[in-house]
Amino acid sequence: MARQTSHVIVQPDRSGPQKPVRPRDPVASGERDAAQNRIASHNYFLLEKVEAGVALRGTEVKSIREGQANLRDSYGLIKDGEAFLLNVHIGPYSHGNIANHDALRTRKLLLHKEEVRKLLTKTQVKGHTLIPTRLYFRKGRVKCELAVAKGKQDWDKRETERSREADREARTAINASKHRMGR
Repeated sequence: MARQTSHVIVQPDRSGPQKPVRPRDPVASGERDAAQNRIASHNYFLLEKVEAGVALRGTEVKSIREGQANLRDSYGLIKDGEAFLLNVHIGPYSHGNIANHDALRTRKLLLHKEEVRKLLTKTQVKGHTLIPTRLYFRKGRVKCELAVAKGKQDWDKRETERSREADREARTAINASKHRMGR
């Protein structure tokens, strides 16, 4: 009997009705932030930003995916060579049971010792603190963007608002002149 010299592989026909592909949640895929601290840039000068992992429980991750995280009034703290996140409100998971997490518990930040040491030296300067600016997913893991921040005085806030207003007016004037030139 002769040996077969070539193999023919037939691909299955996929031209039939396709199963509809459900789009992935933009928060879970990392396309959109799970939570932002918009008031932080108003109240603080954000000097340097660092990405840190957050040690969470399972129901906390599910709550963050549902968009139940709030970074307002939260801050970072370095104690005994470890970094912690305080006052971050992560609401209870909607399908959770009696073992659901506490909404305002202290959460540990996952950083290398060298990063913790650098942040400690930067926050020991008078008036500097750690503020979480956003919470997001990267490769399925929850990450927190921390900023070394210096508090603004009231006159700093007014000055920032004035410069924003001046920039906005300049942009509208430029767009109006382009619009008139195009006619």
